[in-house]
Amino acid sequence: MITYEQIKNHPDIRVYVSEADSSLAALGYTEHSFPHATRVAAMAGYILETLGYYERDVELAKIAGFMHDIGNLVNRVDHSQSGAIIAFRILNSLGMDAREMAAIVAAIGNHDEETGVPVSAIAAALILADKSDVRRSRVRDKKHINRNDIHDCVNYSVTKSELIINESKTEITLKLEIDTEFSPVMNYFEIFLKRMIMCRKGAGKLGLQFKLSINGQLLL
Repeated sequence: MITYEQIKNHPDIRVYVSEADSSLAALGYTEHSFPHATRVAAMAGYILETLGYYERDVELAKIAGFMHDIGNLVNRVDHSQSGAIIAFRILNSLGMDAREMAAIVAAIGNHDEETGVPVSAIAAALILADKSDVRRSRVRDKKHINRNDIHDCVNYSVTKSELIINESKTEITLKLEIDTEFSPVMNYFEIFLKRMIMCRKGAGKLGLQFKLSINGQLLL
């Protein structure tokens, strides 16, 4: 069976992740390289593992998490669909089982908030992991923050981000600490509201309620 470690260390995949991030850097987007890929993989795995899914499902979620943004190598537009096709070609060449490959491709193809739907538990975990990754370290040039770029300002303002499932496994909460001196909370909702709605749908697919807490105040 193809493992997450094999995928994470595969030289071709690492080139695709790196080059996709370079394309986004040229477009002015926040970091989408190995820190984002590994964080999303780990969080998607954490979600399914905590909820008691099979070990193999956890592994597939981690693989999908690491590969989910390689479609940016082609274009930012429809990157989830192009990424799914790239992932299919890679995984097929590695001899992955067809059902496992289908699960990963479906998850990657449905992770974007414009067109995606949590069609499976793996897709739902990927959505939650990806959309919750907002943090200061994703801003590329921290010494020269463009205050006219709301995405940079909001990401830079987030000093701490945690996604936590409660003990009774009924709720998943995104806990953020935001420096409101740098960016007001309203700016977060202006650019991430669609993502939060998608997180709510993803949580529902997993039998959870999605909650959002900012600076200790429960907002959703």
